[in-house]
Amino acid sequence: MTAGAASSRPPDLAAVCLRVREKSASYDRYNFSSRFNDFLKAFFDLAQEFDSLEDFYRICVAVPLEMTDLSSALYLIDPEDKELRLVCDSEQGVLSGGETMENGVHLADIPYTAGESYVVPVCSRQPGTDSSEPDEETGQRRTSLWNNGTGGFDGRGHILGMFAVGPLDRLDESDRFFFVKYAGRIGFNLANRLIARQNINHLKFINSLVMDIEHNVIVPNMYFLHLFNQLKKKIDELSRLEKEIAALQVDDDRKSRVSGHCREIGDDLLRYHGELVKHHANISLFLESLFRREHFEKGHLVLRPRSCFVEKEIILPQLEHYASRIRSAGITVEHPKNMIDTEFQIMVDVGLLAQVYANLFSNAAKYTREVCTESGACRKAMAYGCEIVDNFPEPGRQGIKFNVFSTGPTFSPEEGEQLFREGRRGPDCAHIPGTGHGLSFIRHVIELHGGAAGYEPTAEGNNFYFILPAPPTINSNPA
Repeated sequence: MTAGAASSRPPDLAAVCLRVREKSASYDRYNFSSRFNDFLKAFFDLAQEFDSLEDFYRICVAVPLEMTDLSSALYLIDPEDKELRLVCDSEQGVLSGGETMENGVHLADIPYTAGESYVVPVCSRQPGTDSSEPDEETGQRRTSLWNNGTGGFDGRGHILGMFAVGPLDRLDESDRFFFVKYAGRIGFNLANRLIARQNINHLKFINSLVMDIEHNVIVPNMYFLHLFNQLKKKIDELSRLEKEIAALQVDDDRKSRVSGHCREIGDDLLRYHGELVKHHANISLFLESLFRREHFEKGHLVLRPRSCFVEKEIILPQLEHYASRIRSAGITVEHPKNMIDTEFQIMVDVGLLAQVYANLFSNAAKYTREVCTESGACRKAMAYGCEIVDNFPEPGRQGIKFNVFSTGPTFSPEEGEQLFREGRRGPDCAHIPGTGHGLSFIRHVIELHGGAAGYEPTAEGNNFYFILPAPPTINSNPA
C-alpha cells in the first residue's frame, strides 16, 4: 500500500485504519506458522460457538491439547476471596470448586517458569491510547496494564489470572511468544464474557426491582389519593359549618349542635392525619429498603440487618396498616397469646422483612374465605405466630418458623410451591387484582437472610411461612 492510498482514507476511519496497518505489520513480524494460525482460528471460532463460561474454560485448554499436544491450565482470581484458583486444566477439565495453588503458580505481571510450565498473565485489555513499545521478552505493552510499569492499575486493564502451558522442553522462544499472545486473546474474551454476564445480572435485577417498586410501593401509594379525598371532603364540610355558625344569632341549641359537629369533624381530620403519617412512614421504609445505592452497585438486593423485635417492630405496624382492608373483608385476626411475652430480638433487614409481611397480609386480605365445619361452625379468619424448629439451617441448629395462616380452600403442596414462582397465581383468582410477584419476592428476601419460605395446607386453610436461623441466645420456645 502506498502512502498516497493511506492518506486517501476518510478521516473518520483514520485511527482504525492505522491500527489495521500496525496489526498487519505485527503479523509479519510474528511470522506465526500455519499450525499456530490454525490454532488461533480454532480458538476464535469455538469461542463464538460456545456461550457458557465453563465451556470457554474448556476451550482455553482443549485447543492447545488438540493442536499442539501440550498440557495447559487456566488459573483465575476468585472474585470473593481474591485467591488464585485452578479452574480448568487439560488433565481434569473444569474443576467446580477450584483449587488453591501449591505448585508454584502465582500472580505476576510478566511471564515466568514454574516447575515444567511456562506461566503467562491473563489480562483484560480496555481500549486506550498506548504509544509504548512492546516488551522485548513478552511482546506486551506494559503501560496498557500498569502506570508506566510502576505496578499501579490505570483503569484500562487488570490481571484476571494466569495461563500455564508445558512441558518446558517442548517450548522454544517462538512458542513462548505465541502463548503470550494466546493468553492475551483469552483475557480479552474472558473479560467480555464477564462484563456480559454482569450486565445480564444487572438487567435482571433492575427488571425485578421495577416490579418490586410497582408491587410494593406504587400501587399501595395510591391509597394516599383516597385519604386526601376524604380529608378534602371533611375540610369543605367544616368550612360550610363555620359559615353557618357565623350566621347564627340567638339559637343556642343549634349553635351547640353545630359546635358538636365541628368537633366531630375535627376528630376525623386528626384521624385521617394520623393515617397519613403512618402510611407515609410505611412507604418511606419501603422506599429506603428498595432504593439503596448498594443494590445498584452490586446488582442485587443488599441487606442492612439490625437487631429488632419482629412482632413489635414489623408485624404489628404492618397489621395496623392493613387493618381497614381486613375489617372490610370481614376477617377476624387471631393474635398469638404469648408471642409478646417470649419474643426475642433477631438480626433482620427491617425494611425488607416489613415488605414480606406486607405481602402476606395483603394476600390474606384478598384471598381469605369463610370455612365451615361439619358441626356448622363457621369462621373467616387469619392468624400469625412463630415457633422454634430443630435442625435448621443444618443438623444441630435451630430456626424460627414465622407463620401467616388464613382460612379458605387449600392447595396441594405442589400447587403451593408453584405459587412462589414469578408470575404464578392460584386458580380462580383472575378477578382479584394481583401480579403473582409477592410470594417470589418473599422467597428471595428470606433466602438472602439465610432462610427458607414455603407453604403447607392445614385442616381449615393455608399457612404460608418462612424460617430464619435462630439467634444463639434463645432460651424459650415462642408460640
